[in-house]
Amino acid sequence: MGLLDILQQAIGPHNAEARIDQVTQNASPGELGAGLAAAMRSDQTPPFGDMVGKMFGQSSPTQQAGVLNQILATLGPAAASALAGGVLGRMLQPGQTQVTPDQASQLSPAQVTEIAAHAEQQHAGVVDEVSQFYAQHSGLIKTLGGAAIAIALAKMKENATRG
Repeated sequence: MGLLDILQQAIGPHNAEARIDQVTQNASPGELGAGLAAAMRSDQTPPFGDMVGKMFGQSSPTQQAGVLNQILATLGPAAASALAGGVLGRMLQPGQTQVTPDQASQLSPAQVTEIAAHAEQQHAGVVDEVSQFYAQHSGLIKTLGGAAIAIALAKMKENATRG
């Protein structure tokens, strides 16, 4: 069964969450990332910052550091350090451009929600970069809930039928 067949079966009000494992096993990270980005930009899902904060709260310290470092890499350390009242800037030592897992685990999901929301305002492309990061950690996608998963799957299906 190909990805398009799996997506066809998965799209529906009650199937998306149940089928997400099957989809993530058959989709490339690029396909999954594009679907996630569509869900994170949708007006039918919570704001981008809220979804990132939610996944951050369910992530391991290594994953937490990874997503923060993705934001830092997208915006640049100077711009990212100023986000959300400078919480990242205070965390980083002089010359440090990456957040460690220990540092990341000190942030709350609410702080990361604020960081992600401000990052999106500064650089819309951060949504794509963060989506690609989470596509590599597909177990966290389940934490987004049915509506976001359904939108991601629908976008993946639309992309698959065009390609």
